[in-house]
Amino acid sequence: MKFVKSVHTVAALSGIIAPKDLDVESQTSVRNVAATLAYETMTYYSGNTTDPKSRDFGNLKQPYYWWVAGALWGALLDYYHYTSDPSYNDVVIQALLAPTNLGPNKNYMPPEHADEEGNDDLFFWGSAVMSAAERNFPQPNADLPSWLDISSNVFNQLVGRWDTKHCGGGLFWQILASNPNGLKYKNSVSNGGFFQLAARLGRATGNNTYLEWAEKIWDWNAQVGFIDKESYRIYDGADISDECKSTNKKSFSYTTGIFLYGSAIMAEQTGDDKWKQRTEKLLDEAGKYFFTGKDNNIMWEAECEPNSKCNYDMVTFKGYLSRFMWQTSRITPSLSKKIEDLLVPTVKAAVATCTGGKSGHQCGMRWYEGGFDGTVTLGPQMCALEVVQGLLIKDSPAPLKGNDIKQNKDDQFKPIDTYSNNLAVSSKREISSTASSPPDPAATSSLNKGKAPKKSESAAVASNKWALVAVAFGSIVAVWGLA
Repeated sequence: MKFVKSVHTVAALSGIIAPKDLDVESQTSVRNVAATLAYETMTYYSGNTTDPKSRDFGNLKQPYYWWVAGALWGALLDYYHYTSDPSYNDVVIQALLAPTNLGPNKNYMPPEHADEEGNDDLFFWGSAVMSAAERNFPQPNADLPSWLDISSNVFNQLVGRWDTKHCGGGLFWQILASNPNGLKYKNSVSNGGFFQLAARLGRATGNNTYLEWAEKIWDWNAQVGFIDKESYRIYDGADISDECKSTNKKSFSYTTGIFLYGSAIMAEQTGDDKWKQRTEKLLDEAGKYFFTGKDNNIMWEAECEPNSKCNYDMVTFKGYLSRFMWQTSRITPSLSKKIEDLLVPTVKAAVATCTGGKSGHQCGMRWYEGGFDGTVTLGPQMCALEVVQGLLIKDSPAPLKGNDIKQNKDDQFKPIDTYSNNLAVSSKREISSTASSPPDPAATSSLNKGKAPKKSESAAVASNKWALVAVAFGSIVAVWGLA
């Protein structure tokens, strides 16, 4: 889609544009609204104010699991890539390199999170650092590996967990014997994440070993029935008790997104038409199953939104399908029109729900309802951010590969005014409304919590990580960074 300037947008440049008033044809409007949604998303994060040796450092509070923190950093890396706003970059670097997240072997296997680590979790942290590598995002710590080497470390440990004793291959959902939930279950998200990471590493490095693994992982998922050979719907997984013959046919949006982008990467890197066809079929099925409304062009989580049984994992899933659909459009231009036809109406529906919370900018979960549905929590904020900021992807560089990937240590970022029409203007970002406070999880009654949260609720230590400065007319400048 092409961006044009509008009278509405120019008139709003003196302050923020309410998300519900987003002009999807204006780059300025999209950047403005994305900045507000990013700010609202980060009101749920206080992990940079805790003890650096704590498991809460770089992590999210209950009821969200550690893997969602990894997904959040991936969303904010996208935010910087699309908007050039570095407001959260220091926090992202801090979280991705924190020893309590990165772990002693630099592969996101920290003992502090041993009670909740799964192979699927590793994808979200590994995907974040893979994105950092593909964009030459700064890694300033000379004592730690590059983003690309960390991504490879994650891949190598997944290779070591490929199990051929049951179901002919595949990764288990979980990793450690101390966590029994999933040690007998192989699922599509763990194996799909492994597939996408292999494809992206193959593209980034030119090493065919990664591409061979991507082929192997796809073939196993198809053989075992996690990828429907007719419809290309991605099913959840299967138990090893009957050699994975009884497939759990629940289907979630994020898994389809993960396979979609991995397939698009394989199509671009190999030039093999089979991958182009697979990518098209995955996208077609996503359009049929994960979009609703009278024109079937508003994204929903089909397994849980109709019956109001989404748990705190599921309320984040649409964000990842949005992310990977947009990224597929960038790397497979032939599909961009089809993707825009689904995501642009979804964007409009999503921002129409962003009228809740104390700020009036918190977003709802059910985008097809036409307004805020009362669900105030992190997940819908992340989802809205992902789908909105993706509108800027055509004007952002494609992921780098080969010799274009460099180890960049320069973390001196130039602030920009995301509410200006002139990106050359360097100033701090203003938020004209008071940010929403994160709700008491117990008060968010519309969500089914599913599994019991395991995270500690350590009180945030007072810190100067947030600096809230009152300015004219009651505006607030939010400065994120490291002391």
